[in-house]
Amino acid sequence: MDIRELGRLDLNLLVALEALLEEGSVSRAAERLFITQSAMSKTLGRLRTLFDDPLFIRKGAGMVPTPRAEQLGQQLPRVLHSVQEMLAPLDFDPLSYSGQFNLLIHGHMGLWLIPLLVERLGETAPRIRLSALTRVDKPFDALDSGKLDFIFQAELHAYPSDLRLTTLGFAPPLLLARKGHPLEGRQLTWEEVLTYPHVQLVIEELADIHFLTDRKSPFLRQMATAVPALRTDQLLTAIQVVRHTDYLFPAPPLFLEQADISGELIALPLPEGEQVNLRYVMVNHERVNTSAAHDFMYREILHVIDSFRQKYDLPSLAQLRARRKLAY
Repeated sequence: MDIRELGRLDLNLLVALEALLEEGSVSRAAERLFITQSAMSKTLGRLRTLFDDPLFIRKGAGMVPTPRAEQLGQQLPRVLHSVQEMLAPLDFDPLSYSGQFNLLIHGHMGLWLIPLLVERLGETAPRIRLSALTRVDKPFDALDSGKLDFIFQAELHAYPSDLRLTTLGFAPPLLLARKGHPLEGRQLTWEEVLTYPHVQLVIEELADIHFLTDRKSPFLRQMATAVPALRTDQLLTAIQVVRHTDYLFPAPPLFLEQADISGELIALPLPEGEQVNLRYVMVNHERVNTSAAHDFMYREILHVIDSFRQKYDLPSLAQLRARRKLAY
């Protein structure tokens, strides 16, 4: 489409032309558009220049349209109606909406979130399609370009200013072991913990994750220096190894209430009573803040998470916000 000619067009001129065609009078068209007769006369002059045609010929107290004006009169209602539709707010009906949302869900979060979200959307928006990935190159760029709609992750140290973060919860990293492990029920030291082989879950963004703890945290120091006996990027593989051996798994928080995910596992207390926490967030780009479809999905995700937290008697998102006074 060559839009250079359109650059000359003032939409108000088309509105004025429609009024002139319907009223057949400069004065009546001016009254209809709440402008002076002089202003409408000047507008008619601009229209004649734009279309290189007289458009109207005076006859008695009224005006007679030229063939060119009659031709424009057949096209104008359709054009102006299309413009009105463009300006009208979009109607959004979740039950009939058909579209895809692309999600990046790091690590274990997808194991419990996606089944619940799919179940929920089956009732509220059955035609929505989801793409849920665990890895995407340059995820923040993907949010910028629209290739991603939402990211779910442990909070990182820094984010671009055009991204919105919503708190989903707080949870400590865990030291997972099988039930009946020799360290079960004991007050631990790092010396004891490091005598057992470890599984390390490969997480690309691990170095950027913001752990809520002291900078001199023994947990962070020991996990950075410990040499794992097994490295894997498969969470379920790591869990299976821990279930059947004396391996320990310094893991992202798992919801141990979910027997289908963490059955036969226990969480050992961190040595020396250390307190470490992670903030889990949903990330989206500010460009979708006015999208009705994205707002719907955003609310559905929060509903699913609140329902999950209620099921396991965890603080609601509203309670978390009240306790920690975090931006929502």
